[in-house]
Parts: sequence; C-alpha cells; structure tokens
Amino acid sequence: MTKFDEATQATRVDEHTYDVCLDPGYTVAGALNGGYLMATVLRAVTDASPHAHPVSTSAHFLRTPKPGPARVRLEQMKTGRTAAVTRATLVQDGTAYLDTLATTATLREDADPDWAAPPGAVLPPVEECLPLPDPGPEFAMTLHERIDLRFDPPTLGWSRGAPSGRVEMRAHFRLREEIDPDPHLIALAVDVLPPAVFSIGSFGWAPTVELSWHLRALPAPGWLTLICGGRLVSDGWFDEEVEVWDEAGRLIAQSRQLARVGRG
Repeated sequence: MTKFDEATQATRVDEHTYDVCLDPGYTVAGALNGGYLMATVLRAVTDASPHAHPVSTSAHFLRTPKPGPARVRLEQMKTGRTAAVTRATLVQDGTAYLDTLATTATLREDADPDWAAPPGAVLPPVEECLPLPDPGPEFAMTLHERIDLRFDPPTLGWSRGAPSGRVEMRAHFRLREEIDPDPHLIALAVDVLPPAVFSIGSFGWAPTVELSWHLRALPAPGWLTLICGGRLVSDGWFDEEVEVWDEAGRLIAQSRQLARVGRG
C-alpha cells in the first residue's frame, strides 16, 4: 500500500458508514486540500459500489475539517447495471464538512474515443518546466512535500512578482512517491494547483465552495498534465476549469469549481 493509499484509506464499519483518518500531510495554509478530501470520500463510495470508478462527483465544501479521525456516511440513491449514485457526507465530531453526490460506473481500460478535442494548451516537456518555489514556514503547506508540480513558465510569473494578468495555471503533476495515477489520485489532481487567480495578482487563501469533476478515462502511468483557466472574477467569486491529460495524450478528467477570491 502506498502512502497516498494509506492517507485516503476508508475502513468499512457497516453498509452506510466508513471510518477515515484525515492526514495532516495534505494541508495548504493549515487547511486540508479539497482534492485530498474528495479522494478520501471516494474511497468509501467506490468500496460500497458495485461499480469501480467515480465518473462524476459534485462536492460542496461546507467547512474545513481538521486532521484526525472522521467518518463518511453513505446514502445509496440509485444502483443500476451501468451506474450507481451515492450521496456521501464527511462527518467529524457530529458535524458535516463535505457533502458529495457521486456517480460510479466501470470504465474500460482499452476504450478508444470516437472523437476528442485537442488540449486547451500545449505545455513544454517536463524538463523545461519550473518547480513551485519552496513555501516559507509561515505558509504551513505540508502538501508541497507530497507533490511534484512542474509549471509552464508563463503561468508561474506570479511567484516572481510578475503575474501574467490572465486567470490561468498549467503544470505537469505527479506524487513524489512512486505511484501510478488512478481515479483517486485524479480527485487530488483536479484541485492540486495554486488558485488560478494568483496569475492576476490576487493572493491569499481561496476556499473552494463547490467542485464538480468527471472521470473520462483511466490514466496511463506517468506524469499528468493539468491545464487550468477561468472565465470570470467578480464580486469576490471566481471560477476554475481544469483538464487532466495523461502521458498517452488522452483526456482523463475535467473539472469546474466555484471559489472565493483569496484574502491575503
């Protein structure tokens, strides 16, 4: 079992309840990363489902849980031959922190697309991309120690005081431990980038309010490529859309989230 598997492990208590232990190694500014929380909840969902893969997930982030013991409570909304729908709620000390609606199905590893659009952008090779600068201790970003992000240089200007002026973020991604990507890692991937509004000079913690994502294919081994952009920043809110591509050049996942503009 990998460290990521351990950090997202869900242990069955009964058909409606799973125990989890939220790992302090996945925090940003002291808050647990939303993608990590989704990955943990989806461990319980897929274990309880007759279908293997979370093909559609809509997550509402109600509060910020603390590292430590928690539970996932499941409500089976529908179970069919091709898909099942489950409501899953992450609960800690009797309080709900994350409410999700997840559809599971079983994707074929050998499925070829009938049609596919090209990527929203083309990144330079990994060796020509730039790592995220080490955050200072005041940022309490333990997630940085778990992940390897290599950014398309134009989208990392904000870290040098030269934001691009466009809501964008692009990077190659993998974990620092040797692990082939799977659907649960994809849940982390769709929320692992810094907020795209950093690229217009808007810094600070930018909490996700709602995030929906679709798993479109099973990933090949190797790096994942993340292409993120937004359409509107207004009245304290912004949106982000992320494409996840694998090393075989296939679109693996798509996500869209609504978040609050960061407060420095």
